Amino acid sequence: QVQLVESGGGLVQAGGSLRLSCAASGGSFSRYAMGWFRQVPGKEREFVAFINWSGSGGTTYYADSVKDRFAISRDNPKNTVYLQMNSLKPEDTAVYYCAARWRAGMVVPSDYAYWGQGTQVTVSP
Repeated sequence: QVQLVESGGGLVQAGGSLRLSCAASGGSFSRYAMGWFRQVPGKEREFVAFINWSGSGGTTYYADSVKDRFAISRDNPKNTVYLQMNSLKPEDTAVYYCAARWRAGMVVPSDYAYWGQGTQVTVSP
């Protein structure tokens, strides 16, 4: 059983930056792909980025809407995955969730077995 705890959300002005963290416990962290998703009220949870497990080189993949602005990374000794968010836009406002699945990353939320509780990111105009 993997437990995930996100942190780092908050209020930022458009054009600013935030770094989200997700601390994992209870599993072999390096063997899990880690994903970031986001959700606004009334909408489905949306894929943001994933980073593959370390055995596949930790390759990354991004949604088109965040490509070149966001960067996902992982620190295996610290059992932590990060989402560096730059050039934030009001449309990035959402609750951000991290998720874990065995080995390979996916873009569909239902493919992930473990989820954090989420952290709110609000971008003001």
